[in-house]
Amino acid sequence: MSGNIWELKPENLRAECDLSLLPFETTLDLEPLKYKVVAQDRAQRALEFGLRIKDPEYNIFVAGPPHSRKTETIKDYVSELASQEPSPPDYVYVHNFKEPERPRALVLPTGRGRSLKNDMEELIANLRVHVPEVFESEDYSNRREALVRQFTQARNAILQELDAKATQEGFILNISQTGLMLFPGKDGKPLSEEELKALSEEERESLRQRSNILHEEMNEAIHKIRRMEKEFQEAEKKLDQDMALAAVGPYFEELLEKYRDQPQVVEYLKEVETDILKNIDDLKKKPGTPSPFPFPIPEPSFTQYQVNVFVDNSETKGAPVILENNPNYANLFGGVERRAQFGALVTDFTLIRPGSLHRANGGYLILNVMDLLRWFFSYEALKRCLKERVIKIEDLAEQLGFIATRTLQPQPIPLEIKVILIGDPYLYQLLYIYDEDFGKLFKIKAHFDWEMKRTPEHLQEFSSLVATYCKEENLLPVHKTGMARLIEHAQELAGHQEKLTLRLKEILDIVKEANFWARTNTHQVIFNTDVEQAIKEKTYRSDLPEEKLQQFIDEGMLFIETTGSVVGQINGLSIYALGDHVFGRPSRITATYSLGKEGVVAIDREAQMAGNIHNKGVLILSGFLRSRFAQDKPLTLTASLTFEQSYGLVEGDSASVAELLALLSALADVPIKQSIAVTGSVSQRGEVQPIGGVNWKIEGFYKVCKARGLDGTQGVIIPKANVQDLMLKKEVVQAVKEGKFHVWAVGTVDEALELLTGLPAGKRLPDGTWEPDTVNYKVDQTLRRLMETARELMREEKGEGKG
Repeated sequence: MSGNIWELKPENLRAECDLSLLPFETTLDLEPLKYKVVAQDRAQRALEFGLRIKDPEYNIFVAGPPHSRKTETIKDYVSELASQEPSPPDYVYVHNFKEPERPRALVLPTGRGRSLKNDMEELIANLRVHVPEVFESEDYSNRREALVRQFTQARNAILQELDAKATQEGFILNISQTGLMLFPGKDGKPLSEEELKALSEEERESLRQRSNILHEEMNEAIHKIRRMEKEFQEAEKKLDQDMALAAVGPYFEELLEKYRDQPQVVEYLKEVETDILKNIDDLKKKPGTPSPFPFPIPEPSFTQYQVNVFVDNSETKGAPVILENNPNYANLFGGVERRAQFGALVTDFTLIRPGSLHRANGGYLILNVMDLLRWFFSYEALKRCLKERVIKIEDLAEQLGFIATRTLQPQPIPLEIKVILIGDPYLYQLLYIYDEDFGKLFKIKAHFDWEMKRTPEHLQEFSSLVATYCKEENLLPVHKTGMARLIEHAQELAGHQEKLTLRLKEILDIVKEANFWARTNTHQVIFNTDVEQAIKEKTYRSDLPEEKLQQFIDEGMLFIETTGSVVGQINGLSIYALGDHVFGRPSRITATYSLGKEGVVAIDREAQMAGNIHNKGVLILSGFLRSRFAQDKPLTLTASLTFEQSYGLVEGDSASVAELLALLSALADVPIKQSIAVTGSVSQRGEVQPIGGVNWKIEGFYKVCKARGLDGTQGVIIPKANVQDLMLKKEVVQAVKEGKFHVWAVGTVDEALELLTGLPAGKRLPDGTWEPDTVNYKVDQTLRRLMETARELMREEKGEGKG
C-alpha cells in the first residue's frame, strides 16, 4: 500500500524564519532591553508583587530551568527597582563600657558611620597631644605643688607635735620608710640595754605606762596622716579631672552638638568622656616618650574608644543588592575574628566582621538555593534570622562545642531584608513539602518558563536581548540573516516549530562564538554563515561519543539493517543524553513467540535492565493484544521482546510502537521493511502517542542511512502529534526534497503496519473476524492456532491421566 497519504512534505519538516518579521538590518538598529527579561510575564508579575510587598514573610523563590539566565536577569531587575529606594542606615559597633563582652550596635543615618569613626580618631589624636600639655603646664604644677605643700605641712605638724610629746615623756620618735617607732631615751639618745636593766621596778612601770599612752597617740596620728593622704589623693585626682575636663570638654561639646539628633551616639559620647576622665593617667604621657627600661613598654592602645564601621552604606546608591555566590556560615552571617598575641588568640569589638546578610540589610539578598543547601547551618540560621527579624553574630565553632573559651556576644542588629532564592522547580517542591518553615517564609514563587511562542512581539524581544548582549560584551552586531538563524536554533532547542527556547544562555553562547568566527572571517557583522559555523563547531567539540557509535555501526559491530525485510525485527530509535550533547541512534528490536501462557515478556525487564516507564509500555502491549485478539479466545502464547545489543538501562515508552509492530510481524509471519525506523508510544487502543526528542531520532537514523548510502526507500515513522515538533536540520530536509529520505506521520498502529509491511492492516468484520489476507487476520489466525494446539495438549494430558 502506498504511504503517500502519511508522508510529510519538506515544508512540514522545519519552520524557517521569515526575514520580513525582522524589521532591522543589524542589531545596531534595535533599542536595548531595560530588564533583559524575555517572555516571562508570569515570573515578572510575581517578582513585581514580591519585591513591592513589604512583609518579612513574603520572600521570593525564583524557579526555572538551567541556562535560562535567571541569576543575571533577577540581579538586573532587582537592581533597577532598588535604585529607586532609599539607602539603608549605617551600622557601627562600639565598646560597651558596662558589659565589655557585649559590644553595642549603633544605627546611624547613611554615611555618618564613617564620620563618627573619623571624629573619634581625631578626638583621641587631639587628646593624646593636648592632655599631656595641660599636665605639663605651670598652672597645673603650681596647683599641684600647693596641694603637696598643704599636705606636707599638715603631716609635719602632726609629727612634730608627736615628737615633742615623746621627748617630754622621755622617748625618742624614729620616723622611717617603714613607719613610726618609739624608743626610751635620754638626752636625745636611746637607752642601752644595761641602762634599762638598771632601772627600778617603779621606773620600769612608769616607763611602760608612758609608752602605752604614747603608742595610742602615735596610732591616732598615723590614722590622721592616712586620712590626710587619702584626702590629698582625692584632691589630686579631682585636680587632674578638672584639668583634664578643661582640656577634653571643648572637644566633647563639639561632638555632642554635632550628634545631638542621635540619642544613641550622645549617650555613647558621654560614656566615653566619663571613661577618659576615669583613666586620665593613660593620656598624661606623651606618645613616643622614651622609656628608662631597655625594653619597650606597651603604650595604651585606646582601642575602647575606636569605632568599628560594621556596615558602611555611604557609597550605596539606593537599596543594596547583594549576590552571594558562596553562602557559607561566615560569609553569610559574619563573625568575630581573632589575632595572635603573646601566644594566645585574643579579640575585641574592632574585629567583628559583617556578612552578606548585614551588607544586604535594608535591601535584597540573592542566593542560589543549591549553594545554600550545601551549607546546612547557613540554611537553618537564615530561617532563624528571618523568623526573629534580627541578625545575631554567633561563633559556629562555639555552637558546635569546638571552642570552650568565651568570646564576644555582639548586640543583634534588626533585620529588614528581602531574600531571593534561585533554583530548580524540583527543589522548590521538595522544600515546600518537607520543610514546614519554607512555605511560611517564601510565599512568592516566580516561575520562569522554558519556552515561548513565536510571536512578532517575542521575536522583537529576543532580537533586542541579543542586541543588548552584543553591546555589553563588545561583540559585532548581528545581521538580520544571523538573527534568523539564531531564532531557528532557538526553535531547534525548543523542539517545536512555533516555540523558542528560553534557555537563553545557550543562545548567547552561540552569539559569542559566532562573533569569533565572524572576526576570523573578517566580517563586519555576524551573518547566518557565522552562526551556522558556531553551531557546527560547538557540536563537533562534543559529538565524539556519537561518532564512535557511528563507527561501530559502520564496522558491523552494532547490527543495524537499512535494507531488505525481516520477520519480527524492526529499527527502533533511542536517545543518548550526555549532558553537553544529545543524539539519536537506531536500535534493533526483535520479537519471538511460542505456545505458552506468560503473555508478553520483555527480556530487558527480566534482566532488570529496564525502567518503570518502559515496563509500563510492555504491559500496555499485553493490553492491546487482549483487547484486539482475545475477545473470542484466550491468549495462549509467550512472546519475548528485547533491545538487541543493549548493555545499559532501557527507559521510556517511545519504542512501544516499534515493539508492538515487531511482535505483530512475528505473529503474522509478515516481514518488516528494515529501511524504515519507527518511534512512538502506543495506547491499549492502538493509538500512536507523541514522544520526545523526535528530531534527534530522525537525524540519528538519517546519519546511519547516509553512511550506508541513501536509496530513496529509507525513512522514519513518527506520531502524527509530533509533526509540530519537527525542526530537522536543513541537510535532512534537502534529502526529503530530493526524494532520498522520507518522514511519515501516523496516528494508529495499523497505519504504521501498512507502511512497514506493504499489506493492509485489515478491519474487524461484524461477525468478529478480520478481513482475509490482512496482517490482523494473519495474527488472529496464529493466535487461534496456538489456542487449538493448547487444547489438544490439554486433552492428551487428561487422557493419559485417566489411562
